[in-house]
Amino acid sequence: MDASVARPVNHSSVLPMTIIGVLFFIFGFVTWLNGSLIPFLKIVCELNEFQALLVTFAFYIAYVVMALPMSFVLNKVGYKNGMVLGLLIMAVGAILFIPAAQTSHYALFLAGLFILGTGLTILQTASNPYIVCIGPRESAAMRISIMGLVNKGAGFVVPLIFTAWVLTGMEQFSAEALALLTEAERNTQLAALSNRLVTPYIYMTVALLILAAFIKLSPLPELDFNDSATEKAGADPWTAVFSHPQLVLGVVALFVYVGVEVIAGDTIGLYGQGLGVAHFGALTSYTMAFMVFGYLVGVFCIPKYLSQERALQGSAIFGLLFTLGIMFSSADSSLLADVLFGWSGIPVVPNTVMFLALLGFANALVWPAVWPLSLQGLGKLTSTGSALLIMGIAGGAILPMVYGYLAHSSGNSQFAYWMMLPCYLYILFYAFKGHKLRSWR
Repeated sequence: MDASVARPVNHSSVLPMTIIGVLFFIFGFVTWLNGSLIPFLKIVCELNEFQALLVTFAFYIAYVVMALPMSFVLNKVGYKNGMVLGLLIMAVGAILFIPAAQTSHYALFLAGLFILGTGLTILQTASNPYIVCIGPRESAAMRISIMGLVNKGAGFVVPLIFTAWVLTGMEQFSAEALALLTEAERNTQLAALSNRLVTPYIYMTVALLILAAFIKLSPLPELDFNDSATEKAGADPWTAVFSHPQLVLGVVALFVYVGVEVIAGDTIGLYGQGLGVAHFGALTSYTMAFMVFGYLVGVFCIPKYLSQERALQGSAIFGLLFTLGIMFSSADSSLLADVLFGWSGIPVVPNTVMFLALLGFANALVWPAVWPLSLQGLGKLTSTGSALLIMGIAGGAILPMVYGYLAHSSGNSQFAYWMMLPCYLYILFYAFKGHKLRSWR
């Protein structure tokens, strides 16, 4: 085991894994709710496709704005108290959805999403290096895959819950149905629809507060780093981290990865809605289901049968193939879904939508592989390096907006997915060469 590994002192890793697992469930629940929230707010706030994707921008841009401040907070208060603070901030964001729902004010929704993203920033900055550092580096991707199962399990469940709780009876809110109403009747209908969010977000606020209290009272240990990597590279940690190419290139890899992951998970509902898929609000669950399958591969195959490098290489190759499938497969035929799901009774979708869902499988092992490869050898710079990696999540803010612009301006949502091809090509570069670099010379 390399000298930069940090581990909780005198404690088993079972308790930290359990507690962090609960946090990863929260990450998934809050994050992948956006996939169902986007088409919902598109109706409630009467938005176009580009405007609706401001949901992802507001949520993920928080990772850029707040990652550095949150790393300083972690250095001051520690990982455990940082997690508690993150949950409290998220509770504030959740409670803001109540006045937003009551007024149907889009800016309030976006503010609530930004605050939720801010809370998640500190939770992610603390929890991801925690999972990497509590055991051998070569099996870190396996541990993160376990966390991913929990995370994407929540991502699979939440669109189904949201559809059942909030998106029932949506036929009366179709563009055609609303066009037949007077302005006063339409406003009344949309206000009633918006108010469906109040109760779910009250429950979410209470749950976040209870979890914050639980973690505060839990015996979750702090990490203890046992080397001095900071001194090796210079006294200033922000100068030191940029001398590690595997980290800097890893940040770019996470930027493009999170961008394509969010595109796959959050645009599939809009894409399906545009193609006339009846159950469009639940389509994010298809993507999450394939991600869960990908994480199972990571749990059972890494590192025994599959190295972290090979997993990343395979992910990039599958991403390229599935993206081409989205672009060039039929929007009328559902042969692929018939083959995969025809026996199960699960509603089938057009081939092009199914390839978009299959990106969940391609994306699953990118995050678990990039983190340990990027943090290798950082030691006491781990929290600073983690903050930089968290900033890479900004790809989830920017790249979906690029897709939204291309889809809206070209009028061709299907072919606009071409923008994911260079993203997967970069991940392929990092998988083969970028993560091995230890010097810029």
